[in-house]
Amino acid sequence: MGIVGDGLDKAVQQAFTRPIPKSPGAQMRYLVKQLKGTRAVAEQLGISQRTVERYVKDQIRRPRADLAQRLADAVRERWQPRVRAQARQQAATSTGIIIDTRARFGFTAAPGTTDDARIRHITLALPPQYAARLFDAQDVGASEQQLRDLAGEALGEVYFRDGGRRAHGLDVKFTDIEHVDFDL
Repeated sequence: MGIVGDGLDKAVQQAFTRPIPKSPGAQMRYLVKQLKGTRAVAEQLGISQRTVERYVKDQIRRPRADLAQRLADAVRERWQPRVRAQARQQAATSTGIIIDTRARFGFTAAPGTTDDARIRHITLALPPQYAARLFDAQDVGASEQQLRDLAGEALGEVYFRDGGRRAHGLDVKFTDIEHVDFDL
């Protein structure tokens, strides 16, 4: 997806109560069970159906590096869906989400004020309504730019405008992102 979308996914994955299966055979068996057949798994991973059957039977134990990554990503994507949904629901309704970012923030403000962009490192707890907006946008397939705009809007409101107590009319531009990490 992108830096913001991947960060949201990683934050939700921290809520897992059990680790994903370790061995390629166990991962493949999990996928076969989830996708209800070896053909669907083969199509998902871009390998032959016979190769999937060999992994299921533990006849092949070490996948190529690219296949190992695709396999782990496919399992992680489907692992503990109820736990993932509960974590997202809790963040969106009560606890909010913590964002840690290092990025360039530029401003559009009234004449006579500074609008020079500069790199800032910000760690901030966002209220639940912003977490809900980010997760909802991700669910409907928002682009990376749309997710960045939502995150920038949330940072602008909470950090720079302090919930409407200062810097009225300040429009925050969230660009040149070096890193973004989220935590529930």
